[in-house]
Amino acid sequence: MKYNPLIHHRRSIRLKGYDYSQAGAYFITICCEDRIHRFGKISGNEMILNQSGTIAYNEWINLSDRFPNFELDVFQIMPNHMHGIIVLKDVGATVAVAPENNAKEENTHEENSRATARVAPTIANIIGAYKSIVSNACLQLFKSHNKTMGKLWQRNYYERIIRDESAYHNISNYIINNPSKWNEDKFHL
Repeated sequence: MKYNPLIHHRRSIRLKGYDYSQAGAYFITICCEDRIHRFGKISGNEMILNQSGTIAYNEWINLSDRFPNFELDVFQIMPNHMHGIIVLKDVGATVAVAPENNAKEENTHEENSRATARVAPTIANIIGAYKSIVSNACLQLFKSHNKTMGKLWQRNYYERIIRDESAYHNISNYIINNPSKWNEDKFHL
């Protein structure tokens, strides 16, 4: 279906003008499509991961290997969503430009003949990669059991910039205690 501004009222929930690749801490929530319980269950105030939940857990841990500016922090996989704090380190952007090459010089190194840039990934890049990796792995799991998965994640994710240490501690405690407060959770259906 083609985008129609009269019926599609999508607006960005991101902070306008904010650079989501800059160093800092971000509180992230990613929900399963239709809040379906895909990752396990809460039992005795603890999250019990199923196979899909184990995939979601392991792939979150693996993000620090995939992204050089990602630092692993507090996170929790829940039955139908996940919460995590992403800490981005400042890796800086580097740009390398090849020296000018005049007709008399012969450039034997192809990598020196073009400009290259390394830009730090944004929160959206990291979350997009995570959602894709987990979706693909879970899809393979479903296929191996001759089942249909459907859409795993809802379209977007929630993010909040953590601006000070007090907010960090409050959010960390919320994430850590999320399983014990599952019955009060707005995502509990």
